[in-house]
Amino acid sequence: MTDHLPNLGRENEMLAAMGHSSMDDLFVELPDNVRCKEPLALPEAQSEEEILADARRLLGSNIDLGSTVNFLGSGLYRNFVPSSVFQLITRGEFLTSYTPYQPEVSQGMLQAMWEFQSLITELVGLPIANLSVYDGSTAAAEAITCAVRVHARKAEQKNTVYISELIPPDRLSVIQNYTQGSELIIKSMKHDENGHIPLEEWEKASGSCAVYVEQPNPLGIMDQSLFSAKEILGNHTAFIVGIQPVSLGVFEPPGNYGA
Repeated sequence: MTDHLPNLGRENEMLAAMGHSSMDDLFVELPDNVRCKEPLALPEAQSEEEILADARRLLGSNIDLGSTVNFLGSGLYRNFVPSSVFQLITRGEFLTSYTPYQPEVSQGMLQAMWEFQSLITELVGLPIANLSVYDGSTAAAEAITCAVRVHARKAEQKNTVYISELIPPDRLSVIQNYTQGSELIIKSMKHDENGHIPLEEWEKASGSCAVYVEQPNPLGIMDQSLFSAKEILGNHTAFIVGIQPVSLGVFEPPGNYGA
């Protein structure tokens, strides 16, 4: 949002400076079949209070997952954010006049990033961890593309990645979008009736660039086959495991079984 207020006089002045007579002239490159021909059926303008009241009414029609048992699966877990987090992120130590991706980032933010990476390495059982990406889907896609670059030359199955058939469709869609236009071949790994990946599926994936699975899987099952998977896959196949970080307070860290 900006503090710009529309002004018809200025709009016409800017159009004239560009040699145009109407706003439609700015969109002549858009194909006619994708243009909206009719005025949008927008409701009348509302005050902030009215908008918030409408939003609360709509949200009230949803089932509150905070007060019910959640069996949605597919990565849709109940997440709790302590109220102290919202207080901490407003502290001046985290604020800077520079955008966070510039080298002049504040020391407070650098400290927080270092603490994050250190804690993640302890949780997952790996020696290093990068800074956070957008979400689990983009993390999976980034890990897969990285693995292909590293292992493509030595892998027997060139540019091939095996992915669990149970991963959520939105996660698979992000991975496919990331790899679109490349020579990457995505193959599916089957599961048995108990929700585990059979031995023969791991053997088929051996020699590929990477394998991506999730633990617990989207059915909520701890797949026991993952604990011996790395021995089957070998050193030239990246073993990528998507995890729920909170679960690692109880379950085995993926770094301990070769991920």
